[in-house]
Amino acid sequence: MRFHFIGVGGSGMSAVARLVAARGVEVTGTDRRRSHYFAALEAAGVDVRVGHDPALVEGADAVVITTAVRDTNEELVRARELGVPVWHRSEALAWALEGKQLVSVAGSHGKTTTSAMVAHLFHACGVDASYAVGARVFGVEGAVAGGYGGLAPQAVVEADESDGSFLRYDTHVAIVLNVEPDHLDFHGSFEAVEAAFAEFAGKARVLIACADDPGSARTAAAAEAAGVRVVRYGTDVATADVVVSATSVVWNGVEAALTVPVPGAHNRLNAAAAWAAVIEEGVDPVAAAAAMATFGGTGRRFELRGEVDGIRVIDDYAHHPTEVAAVLAAARSAGAERLVVLFQPALYTRTRDLHREFAAALSLDNAAVILAPVHGDREDPIDGVNSELIASGVRLGEGSTLEVAESLEDAAARAARAAVRGDTVLTVGSGTVTDAGAWILRDLEAARG
Repeated sequence: MRFHFIGVGGSGMSAVARLVAARGVEVTGTDRRRSHYFAALEAAGVDVRVGHDPALVEGADAVVITTAVRDTNEELVRARELGVPVWHRSEALAWALEGKQLVSVAGSHGKTTTSAMVAHLFHACGVDASYAVGARVFGVEGAVAGGYGGLAPQAVVEADESDGSFLRYDTHVAIVLNVEPDHLDFHGSFEAVEAAFAEFAGKARVLIACADDPGSARTAAAAEAAGVRVVRYGTDVATADVVVSATSVVWNGVEAALTVPVPGAHNRLNAAAAWAAVIEEGVDPVAAAAAMATFGGTGRRFELRGEVDGIRVIDDYAHHPTEVAAVLAAARSAGAERLVVLFQPALYTRTRDLHREFAAALSLDNAAVILAPVHGDREDPIDGVNSELIASGVRLGEGSTLEVAESLEDAAARAARAAVRGDTVLTVGSGTVTDAGAWILRDLEAARG
């Protein structure tokens, strides 16, 4: 049996390819360019190739795609000509994890970090759980990119709402971190987004929901009405079953010290959700809380890329206004005074729908804000939708500047010129902006002479 993956170098696809291969199935895959995930699969012995080749589809038992693969892709066209079954990534993942007790982590943002936290707590507490996470998970031995096939009955999946694919999973424990307007190009309206989350939560045996987030709270109420057992977590003892504070987490009379190595109040909430999930799967509460202190983080989530002459360069995947605001707040809480923020908006539809919210998140004091052009990814440009649309709404605070760059390379050069000793430079967005960190470090090194 052979599965062929189109676009195998993406974070989510590479994880699924790894898990399918772990079931003893031959895996082949192609992508337009190399990536860290592509190289990790290559190093693990998976047959992955740069460039698309329709001949690779011949003889495959299934072809796996994401919504980012266009109908005109030559491999996809050939698969349909031959009648080869075409599976969405989520279908292949559900097949690879069939029979496992799934912890499915959903939310408008925070899914990757929280999924990685759950995986880490399982492994640190001796549970060899499988997982599929959309980024590298640091510190789990034997993991390749974001995928790992373990021997335990438990598995962790980052459940994607962007195309409704999270509804395909047979979920044992569901986590809903937050529910906000996003991916309206697929869902059509925020009401439809909320309905999808309610359906996802209603299929679970147990729902762990954030009491501090209004959207998640509404999802919890809908799930409870459908007969799902709900565990709420948050900062308010009046609304939460699992109460997290600056130093500890409490549930059912058990209080445990909680150290969260990644900065930000949102990550303390994420940690509480992960802690509750592994307890639901039988892990000791005190041991799980202690294990959080050794969480190594994930790729592209407040990831330190390097430091030159007292200037730190950090990369983050934030691509929704709430995420952008959270990562900037996390940088301040970690001690950063002046920020240099290189933000690359992702998707024309998201920029169109949320440009005001992005502008509000980037309205900062003591910061140099640089906007790169929109990364369209799977979308075609929309007239009048560009980074200037965001810039027009930014309200600069004291000591702040704003620039709109002509290209990502131009944005990186501007960021390097703007940075001075003691600054924190943040490259922010879900697209190719991750490449800018290396360019900025190179320019800083060159400037140091």
